[in-house]
Parts: sequence; C-alpha cells; structure tokens
Amino acid sequence: MKWYHYTSICLLVLLIGLESAQAQSKSKVIGVWFNSEKTAQIEILENNAQLIGKIIWIKHEDGKPESITDLGNSDSTLRDRPLMGLTILEGLQYKNGIWSDGKIYDPQSGISYTCELQLKKKDVLEIKGYLGESWVSRTVEWNRVKK
Repeated sequence: MKWYHYTSICLLVLLIGLESAQAQSKSKVIGVWFNSEKTAQIEILENNAQLIGKIIWIKHEDGKPESITDLGNSDSTLRDRPLMGLTILEGLQYKNGIWSDGKIYDPQSGISYTCELQLKKKDVLEIKGYLGESWVSRTVEWNRVKK
C-alpha cells in the first residue's frame, strides 16, 4: 500500500512539474524583439491565450516615428494608418513548443502571411511566414531587445 501512495505522489509531482515547464516555455517569447533588419521593435504579448505583436519603435532618419504610415498596404484606405502601435502579429496559439496558426503582417510589402514562431535560443526567435501552401515560405530571426 505504501508503494502505491509513493508512486502516486511521484506521478503527481511529475505532472505538475511538466505543466509548469510548459507554461514557462510558452511565456519565453513574451517581450520586446528587434525585427531581422533592426529597423523596428515589436512587443509580443499574450492576449486571451493567443499571442499578438505590436510595433513599439521604428528607426527613422527624419521626422517623427508616429508619422510613418503603412504605405506598402495593398488596401489604399489603410495607407494613412501609422505603423507605430500597429498589430502585426495575431492569433498565434501554443502547441507542442511552437506558436502557430497565426498571421504576420509585413508593412514593407503590405502582405499578411500565415505564420508560426519558435524560440531557437534564449534571445533568438524564429518566424516562419507562409503564403498559401506551407512549401512557399520565408524564415527570419528576431533578436530580443536587451534592456
């Protein structure tokens, strides 16, 4: 009888530990990241069990970053919206170590892609964007902004 209780307790502790480890790995992508060109910073947040990402900093030579607009957008009615504060990542859900089933918007091309995110190293985030089928894709790496 004691062996059964000991085994049950060990199994319970193991399951609680696994759940805690999964929660920790889910939250490791939350924070501020440089895009691959280091021309923008994107803040990734969790919102209703999904990830979103907003542009919070833009490298600019002239003028105010708030005045930079979405000129690359194919929808002409959206070309006047500011890039600062724009949500470019949305709908990502955590499954087996990968945030997937989301969308990423590329303001430079004005195109939205299906995407997935995966933490490659502590401070390196891999973003895969798919246009149509998954065999037509592009992968970039973002680096965490050091405080």
